[in-house]
Amino acid sequence: MNVSNKELNLQKIKLLDGFWKMRNQLLCDVIIPYQWDTLNNRTEGVPLSHAVENFRIAAKELEGEPEGTIFQDSDVAKWIEAASYSLMFQSNEKLENIIDELVRLIKKSQHANGYVNTFFTAKGIDLRWSDLEMGHELYCAGHLIEASVAYYQATGKHTFMDVMMLYANLIVEEFGPEEGKLHAYDGHPEIELALYRLSDATNNQRYKDLADYFMNIRGSLDHDFDKTTAIEEMNPRVNNYEADYFLSHTPIREMTEVTGHAVRAMYLYAGMADQYRRTKEPSLWKALTSLWDSLEHKRIYITGGIGSQSHGERFTVDYDLPPNRGYNETCASIGLVFWAWRMSLLDLDSRYADMIEKEIFNGALSGISLDGKAYFYVNPLEINPKVAAFRQDMNHVLPHRAGWFDCACCPTNIARLIGSIGKYVYSSSDSGVCVHQYISSEVEMPIQGESVVLRMTTEYPWNEDVQISLHLKDDARFILSLRKPGWCDAYSLQINGSVNDSYSLEKGYILIDRIWTDKDVVLLKLEMRGRFIQSDSRVQDYCGKVALMRGPLVYCLEEIDNGQHLQELVVDSKSDFMLDETMVQSMKSVHMLFDGYRETIRTSRLYEPFKEQEKEKIQLRAIPYFQWGNRAKDQEMRVWVRII
Repeated sequence: MNVSNKELNLQKIKLLDGFWKMRNQLLCDVIIPYQWDTLNNRTEGVPLSHAVENFRIAAKELEGEPEGTIFQDSDVAKWIEAASYSLMFQSNEKLENIIDELVRLIKKSQHANGYVNTFFTAKGIDLRWSDLEMGHELYCAGHLIEASVAYYQATGKHTFMDVMMLYANLIVEEFGPEEGKLHAYDGHPEIELALYRLSDATNNQRYKDLADYFMNIRGSLDHDFDKTTAIEEMNPRVNNYEADYFLSHTPIREMTEVTGHAVRAMYLYAGMADQYRRTKEPSLWKALTSLWDSLEHKRIYITGGIGSQSHGERFTVDYDLPPNRGYNETCASIGLVFWAWRMSLLDLDSRYADMIEKEIFNGALSGISLDGKAYFYVNPLEINPKVAAFRQDMNHVLPHRAGWFDCACCPTNIARLIGSIGKYVYSSSDSGVCVHQYISSEVEMPIQGESVVLRMTTEYPWNEDVQISLHLKDDARFILSLRKPGWCDAYSLQINGSVNDSYSLEKGYILIDRIWTDKDVVLLKLEMRGRFIQSDSRVQDYCGKVALMRGPLVYCLEEIDNGQHLQELVVDSKSDFMLDETMVQSMKSVHMLFDGYRETIRTSRLYEPFKEQEKEKIQLRAIPYFQWGNRAKDQEMRVWVRII
């Protein structure tokens, strides 16, 4: 285990031309402005947000009562965090002024004791902490704290972080193991991540200690989250979920399988990893790896979607992964990125970075349209729009992305993931530098006392070549670790134009230990071909079917390319793949063409005795899963297809 792996400052990582620079430019030009307008109720044809308006009410600059969900403040917080990352990518004085004005509102809404929450401000802060089950106060506080740290790192401005430190100090004063304090924790983990982050930013041990307290008492208190609370009239949501929904069913060190509300679970496991980084407790690591194995091998979709049931937005049982009614909330996939990244920093094992790759190119990225103005909350792997529109057990599944939601946690969350994508590319250690994700970028870092510039150029995920050039003043010996993706069966490595095999492969990373000189160039070729992927037969919906992948991308079939009734399509297992480079809404894409059949059965009665049917040989077209629904609305789509 490598526990000295360190995260790099996001500001030090410059994105170069390619897949993710385009999306960060879209973040600056479209996503951030669109979301700001929507948070201010200025976008037509979508549910009203009220999120900024609520702060104006709390600041007594507007009359009225706060509207929206009880956790609406978190939408503002995540937008500020995403906007802060966009400022690191591209300076924008106008945007900075907008954030400063928003910070002024938040500060003005703050109570003398440091408390910040628009919902409870309106109802009376004497009721604060009275609905830790579903009130989301500490959840909102956590997102505001994280946003304040991001804005400080982006601009050097301390006002917002000062405001949130006052709030954090209040939480420290009112929660904890000491007599007279509240011995409790929040129903939705998030404050823990924020307190660890604030502790790192301020070097204040009290924040870390409180985060540890919240982690340690979860599941060990007589904290009955099945009962209604004093705030029930203010929060009409039905509180009838099981204890494991809140991840309060057992102490964290005794957890062995992923369960409960998928987003809550991911945030909690990320917090456990944060705690382990500081404590190095073997029992914590054992729990973390057991939970990871449970997720990776039994409870995750091929796209990285997690949480297969709509009721409770939660995990169910092993191998229950229905393609058409699964939940797969975008926020859950993003939460998994947070957890996987922390695991990567603790243990240089490629399975964690592989998971990040799976999410950023599939499960999370499908949650936003290519134009940046529409979103999926739920990400199905199969849809028939007519059926989904009628069935009650599919009323959570939309056949097309929406401009916004009444509960709009996902849009701002995907924005902050896109803006922070650079942080997941590299890490440093005492022995050298690790490359976790193949994203065109440049970074300067100290290695073995030398200042080294790494410049990575690639057309990944469309192309298999990754080139890394190194620039340093004096020769230096260190290890350059390159992830070998789990999907890659064959690869080659060249250094300065010559094939090189003087490396070792450890836990999925190619370790190149050598004396590096200025302008050395490493070329990694990852064989990227189309593949048919099968599932464990215990996943009952996928027996006799395959999914299609190329490189890190999961592919799907859409009605616009293959006609209606996609269930009639059958893949020819002996087919070769042809690639079709194309543009979809001004962004490059690679479609795959391959042989298959259409098996059309039309009977005079609904059921008839079996007889062999003629199959029409046809050419099928598959597109990257994250791009589905961008060319036409309300189309059939499926990932898993029958094969012969």
